[in-house]
Amino acid sequence: MNLIQIDQIVFETINNLTVTLSALNPIMQFMSEKAEYLFYIGIIIYWFMSGRENKKMVVVALFAACVGFGVGNILSHLFYRDRPFVQFPVHQLIDHAANASFPSDHSIGSFVIATAIFLYRKKDGVIWLLLAGLISFSRIWNGVHFPSDVITGALLGVICALLVKQIFHRWSLAQKGLNVGLKLYEGVERKVGLRRS
Repeated sequence: MNLIQIDQIVFETINNLTVTLSALNPIMQFMSEKAEYLFYIGIIIYWFMSGRENKKMVVVALFAACVGFGVGNILSHLFYRDRPFVQFPVHQLIDHAANASFPSDHSIGSFVIATAIFLYRKKDGVIWLLLAGLISFSRIWNGVHFPSDVITGALLGVICALLVKQIFHRWSLAQKGLNVGLKLYEGVERKVGLRRS
């Protein structure tokens, strides 16, 4: 039995839960289609919270997301894979275009942000990582991704967040640029009355 066959067997096992545990389907549909917006809202809230570290965290998350999606886009062309519902009959609970399945953009995006938050705010980060895990799992449940798609996306998100954090932490030019940018932004905040002097 090869890895592709194992991937398909695990997919079918999870996807069949839509029948055996159908009461959970609305939750899984929400996780696949709407839960990502919680990450966007969270990033906005963290940005406007007091403390420069929160803003650094958001910058790291956004830069890492750009890198992650860029690498993911390259991988999707180099290792193109049809989605499960294109290859064989599945229990598909959400609509999706029949585009590249590998790797999962939802997994990249949710894990890159969750990891960035974890690197700065451990307790918050654990919650965000759990949410990212649920989003990724729901993509298999709903029939639009194979397990290897979401695992690769999750790993890519985690690695990109770690690398970008290290770049800003260890590379003095990046660190200085970040600090100058945040200082300029804080000056604008003071001028428009969003920040006290």
